[in-house]
Amino acid sequence: MVREFKLPDVGEGVAEGELVTWLVDEGDTVSEDQPVAEVETDKALVEVPAPVNGTVRELRAEEGEMVPVGDVIITFDVEGESADEATAEAETQASEAESTAEPTETEAAAEEVSAPEGRVFAPPRVRRLAREEGVDLSQVAGSGPGGRVTEGDVRAVAEGGADVAEPTEPEPAAAEPAATESETSTVEPAGTEAPGDVESADRDRTLAAPATRRLAEEEGVDIDAVPAVEERDGEAFVTPEAVREYADAQRQAQEADVAAIEAGEPTERERREPFKGVRRTIADAMVESKYTAPHVTHHDEVDVTALVETRERLKPVAEEQGIRLTYMPFILKAVVAALKEYPEMNAVIDEEAEEIVYRDYYNVGIATATDVGLMVPVVDDADGKGMLQLASEMNELVQKARERTIGPDELRGSTFTVTNVGGIGGEYATPILNYPEAGILAVGEIKRKPRVVTDEDGTESIEPRSVMTLSLSFDHRLIDGAVGARFTNKVMEYLENPELLLLE
Repeated sequence: MVREFKLPDVGEGVAEGELVTWLVDEGDTVSEDQPVAEVETDKALVEVPAPVNGTVRELRAEEGEMVPVGDVIITFDVEGESADEATAEAETQASEAESTAEPTETEAAAEEVSAPEGRVFAPPRVRRLAREEGVDLSQVAGSGPGGRVTEGDVRAVAEGGADVAEPTEPEPAAAEPAATESETSTVEPAGTEAPGDVESADRDRTLAAPATRRLAEEEGVDIDAVPAVEERDGEAFVTPEAVREYADAQRQAQEADVAAIEAGEPTERERREPFKGVRRTIADAMVESKYTAPHVTHHDEVDVTALVETRERLKPVAEEQGIRLTYMPFILKAVVAALKEYPEMNAVIDEEAEEIVYRDYYNVGIATATDVGLMVPVVDDADGKGMLQLASEMNELVQKARERTIGPDELRGSTFTVTNVGGIGGEYATPILNYPEAGILAVGEIKRKPRVVTDEDGTESIEPRSVMTLSLSFDHRLIDGAVGARFTNKVMEYLENPELLLLE
């Protein structure tokens, strides 16, 4: 019996998806729930599982093709199934809303969770790497959370035949870059380059007559980049003809680029890719936010010396439970406490009903940089979770976002967002609202700065202190500047006195 399988609804509001990669070929035998394709929507990259045990009969879509939800993408030959059963199943597929992301680990990110028998936890990019390297994922020992297979695990097996995972951090860059082709190849006579492929000689020293050097200056040419036609005493010697030909080739290449750009065609010095998927969704959201909500950003600095000391004391306690404790859980607790005192910051404008909706739940989004752009995983009900639970859940969500295995439901429903620009060395920012939210807080890098400190007896002294910057953007339609400043002051109060967070 032939079973048709339609592209399922992989997320709320998703009408279509790009079929990125087929994970099977026609004639392959598959088991139920085995991933057969990777589909990218405007929210995430998800794996589509097979609905049955059977054999792949036909692939109905091409890689890179945009497929509407409900279209048949693959058919299977299934033994022992009646026509009525196949028809009934096919009719219900389009109406089922099911998330096809990887299973979510139910405990902390560092807790050991074993995968079901025959099931390998690995994000799509790791599966692609395994196929490219000819590695059987079922034979790889996963070192990630819950036994998830990482890129480092696959490369360890591919390069050394080991089955023990290696660290996933990128290898340090070499002290010197590898030699380019132009540095190692034989010098060609001048004038042989194609107009669109002007090669640089890239020499340390060039012999040329004074008149030739003046000509190179007039033509705007780096004489060390001009291919030499002669060698004298073992050194490259450049002639005026070589300079003129090189300059002409450069002009022709530039003119060709200009003509191609005007015609909307790619050039040899450009790379073009479709503006779609997650990147397009981010752009649309930014435009809607910026042109709908009038933004105001309030900046301030907070002395977090006590917070730094508190975290250092608690880090070993967290590590004993397999949890990496950063500053972010403390910041989330401080933000939630401030939101409770200033509910406007947790509100949203319902423009259709012309109402302000005050929300008594606190779902905090964590802005996360990924290889496809910014994603905002959401920590639900942050007010009801302890410090270590917040740390564990946040770490897991951020990792899943970066691995593109996060489910659409884990990217929805935030009421306020926090973004950490300090993680990349930033200090101040003017973050754009995660619309329709009313506020977003950017935290900067903690730096040691001189501060005036007043002792209990009133004596003042200048001391080095740990200082963090805060940048709060808010919707000025809903929040006045004074409220934004008071909210920031409340966050600062909790960060300056982290023991107050124990009361939350």
